[in-house]
Amino acid sequence: MRPAAALAALLLAAWLGQAQAQSVALTGVLGQRALLVVDGAGPRSVAIGETWRGVKLLSVQGEQAELEFGGRRTSVRLGASPVSMAGAAANKRIVLQADGRGHFMGQGRINGQLVQFMVDTGASTVALDVAEAERLKLNFRKGRQVRMGTANGAIEVWVVRLASLRIGDSELSDVEAAVVPQPMPYVLLGNNVLARFQMSRGPQQMVLEQRY
Repeated sequence: MRPAAALAALLLAAWLGQAQAQSVALTGVLGQRALLVVDGAGPRSVAIGETWRGVKLLSVQGEQAELEFGGRRTSVRLGASPVSMAGAAANKRIVLQADGRGHFMGQGRINGQLVQFMVDTGASTVALDVAEAERLKLNFRKGRQVRMGTANGAIEVWVVRLASLRIGDSELSDVEAAVVPQPMPYVLLGNNVLARFQMSRGPQQMVLEQRY
């Protein structure tokens, strides 16, 4: 191969490498493996820890997979619209998908541990139940208790401070949260976190862009 042709081939290969993984969809879950479609290619069965076309599978939980691309994380839900990995790589931008009931869901981390968030614009703070707080090893029973009004009446909750809360590419420190006695299937992402983002939504997606 001539030098000029070889250089062109190298440049083309580099461009293709950068152009990969613009979108990814989850089309199936097989135990601890995920069936991924990346840029229309696939589906490909990918194991946890494996990387395909620049997308690394970090975890599988129920019908949702957490992915990493270019050092940044995002999540994709089974059967949902493809997630833009270019958007995932953009700084401080989060795309959440709606579930079958119209709730906007996303995986994240509290104090480094994986949790499932649900956006709740009616909640003043992040809220989680006792079982989840115990799993996260939060020392909430020594915290202060306050009375909080809900749709079902007033309840006593414990107020705690979370050392870190991460969703998408955004990580917040020293976040207030309420530990509630009633069981909840998700951690509610309340307005003390949502207020830090510019929010836009459609019927199936919510986009959060961090303001501060």
